[in-house]
Amino acid sequence: MSATVVTPSNSAGAVMASASQSPARMAVRRFAARPAAVVGLVVVVFFVLVAAFAPWIAPFDPVKTSWTLIRKAPSWANWMGTDENGRDVLSRIIWGARASLTAGVISVTIATGVGVPIGLLAGFAGGKTDMIIGRLVDAMLASPFLILAIALAAFLGPSLQNAMIAIGITATPIFVRVARGATIDAATNDYVEAARALGNPPWRVAVRHVLPNIIPPVMVQATLAIAGAIIAEASLSFLGLGQQPPAPSWGSMLNSAQRFLTQAPWLAIFPGAAIFLVVLSFNLVGDGLRDALDPRAK
Repeated sequence: MSATVVTPSNSAGAVMASASQSPARMAVRRFAARPAAVVGLVVVVFFVLVAAFAPWIAPFDPVKTSWTLIRKAPSWANWMGTDENGRDVLSRIIWGARASLTAGVISVTIATGVGVPIGLLAGFAGGKTDMIIGRLVDAMLASPFLILAIALAAFLGPSLQNAMIAIGITATPIFVRVARGATIDAATNDYVEAARALGNPPWRVAVRHVLPNIIPPVMVQATLAIAGAIIAEASLSFLGLGQQPPAPSWGSMLNSAQRFLTQAPWLAIFPGAAIFLVVLSFNLVGDGLRDALDPRAK
């Protein structure tokens, strides 16, 4: 029987191999192994770049009207046709991406910034604090998401900024619940008990030891929530409570297109396809992140 000799070089190689399998690297590898998630990420990045460089890539002014180009079919001059006011549909979709993505990101940022600290407090404090927060969250979740967003947007007034605030407030209870559940799960780990035993104050234990470990589920929920926020913004703009004309928005474009579905179907097809692609892509990325950040995944 031969014995295995451990040399310094073998030890260093083992350390390097273990370092190469860090949690972040493993999460990236698991995400890259899911083709649907990668395709979704590529589409999301594409729309983000389109929104960021809209002033340079839009072929025409999105609000400039032309009474000689009313409802023209797609052509080499106007790739996606023109609308009822002679405005280029492609240019309006490019600029509308900026409104939709901005609304999605800012709304979810509001919901995360408000909901995560409240959920962390509820899960870590427990007792009456958890009970009161839980009942308030249940009361908000009892109302349908879109109905509550419409009510808040109508109360605040029609504008894109108010629509983002309404969507952010409406999405907050979901993040409270996700953060609370993740906090309760993380608080039972040995390292949290050790931090308490060392005499750390509760706020320090919560911020230094619990909060970093609830970030993965919050990231997954945020990605999925952006998709819901984009649909909500399009719905509010469709009802006249979001982006106001003549500023372009995918929802308001669909509202205008409903009067010309038979004469000019491209007015509804292209903004509808943009909403579909962006929402589907964010959902695919969210599903990929959920699998990649799962510590039980292989």
